[in-house]
Amino acid sequence: MIARFLSFVAILYALGFALFAVTLGTPAPLDAGATDAIVAITGGQGRIEHAAKLLADGKGKRLLIAGADPSVRKEDLVRRIGGRKNLFDCCVDLGSESVDTRSNAEEAMRWLQRRHYSSIRLVTSDWHMRRAAYEFNRQLDGIRIVPDAVRTEPAFMTLFAEYNKYLLRRLSVWLDI
Repeated sequence: MIARFLSFVAILYALGFALFAVTLGTPAPLDAGATDAIVAITGGQGRIEHAAKLLADGKGKRLLIAGADPSVRKEDLVRRIGGRKNLFDCCVDLGSESVDTRSNAEEAMRWLQRRHYSSIRLVTSDWHMRRAAYEFNRQLDGIRIVPDAVRTEPAFMTLFAEYNKYLLRRLSVWLDI
């Protein structure tokens, strides 16, 4: 009986992983429209570049780069991504208070409250979007969130690790720990 139950749990886990792997986050639809702000979470290729392009295209009034290393300056980002300095000077904020996805959402919440924004476009990698959207939806009650995933080609281990982080986070919230 116990072996059957454990086998059932293992099959559910494997099917859940397969579903997770084939339903990664997608870019926002072209008709998604503008939001008050754009929030990009650091940690993956193309995230900041995509967010800066969205800002330049008028998809948001201001950009928060959440989880930036405290030693990073706007000038470094302008040099790295070839952005426009005037756009970064006027409309980009570097948030260095957060260290993980949950604290990214908390940092974004404080930033949004200070600015009285009511909608964001959330930019992160496709493999990270499910957990990021979960954390942001938990923190940003009443804020409209438009997920805008950066397409990647994640390795198996990246997907596997992210799936487990997502499951563990959902479990910890469910257990209230």
